[in-house]
Amino acid sequence: MSANSAEPTRDLEVVLVKGGRTKIRYGSALLSDDGTRIAVRAPWAGGGVRDFGFVRFEPGDVFTEYYWRDRWYSVKEVRAADGTVKGWYCDITRPATLSGSELVVEDLDLDLWRSADGRDVRRLDEDEFAESGLAERDPRAAAAAVAALDELEELARGTGFEALLA
Repeated sequence: MSANSAEPTRDLEVVLVKGGRTKIRYGSALLSDDGTRIAVRAPWAGGGVRDFGFVRFEPGDVFTEYYWRDRWYSVKEVRAADGTVKGWYCDITRPATLSGSELVVEDLDLDLWRSADGRDVRRLDEDEFAESGLAERDPRAAAAAVAALDELEELARGTGFEALLA
């Protein structure tokens, strides 16, 4: 099923877990699931406006979100209410799991932003990641998270980013 398919979509609840607790859960429409990558669409689930300085998430924004069962990240295309692409917010996560109608993702604190024109690529929250203690608790997961951030940054700065979401 593709994003512009006339087939009915299935509703999924995205559950974002951080530090062993549910950070947020929100409804989404399943766009596709090829067994490895899951794509959903959801309105901005935050309360009010979140201004990062380089982008604002606000009511009316629409996120097309890509999750992988075999990769340590998710990518969210952010569009304004008028359809204009704002950019892509990427979360470093453990691989996603789908159980029934719940898509569960564990956030590992590291993030990456890529602006719509591709000129602004920035790593985010490296201080939070360092303070999380993951490197001490689970060194293999911490190494996978850092490797995923490096991979995403390389894709975002090069030509492979669009192919990742195709």
